[in-house]
Amino acid sequence: MSLLLVINRAPYDGTDVVWNALRLAATALESAMRVRLFLMNEGVDLARSGLPCGGPDFDLQAMLRDLMEKGASVRLCKTCLNRCGIGRGEVIPQAQVAGMKDLVAWIRDSDKVLSF
Repeated sequence: MSLLLVINRAPYDGTDVVWNALRLAATALESAMRVRLFLMNEGVDLARSGLPCGGPDFDLQAMLRDLMEKGASVRLCKTCLNRCGIGRGEVIPQAQVAGMKDLVAWIRDSDKVLSF
């Protein structure tokens, strides 16, 4: 079973939306699901190098890195990166830059798709 999470929200926007998406991804990985995350809109900020963490118990980028170490795939919307002014070398190296065709391929190949 495969799960695709599309994260649109900024990492620290005053809500727990991104935190809950990452918690869900971690639980899915623990349940032996294939997990993929596509970050778009302000969600690309989650992969920005040097993102300030929200505190010792709420470091969203550390959660993302942990997911990748455990096998989750992460792609970043190239257009969104450009729109947000994020260039090459400004994102964590494990994340791949991708486009809409890549997202469509992931959607087609996923059993479940959720958007946050």
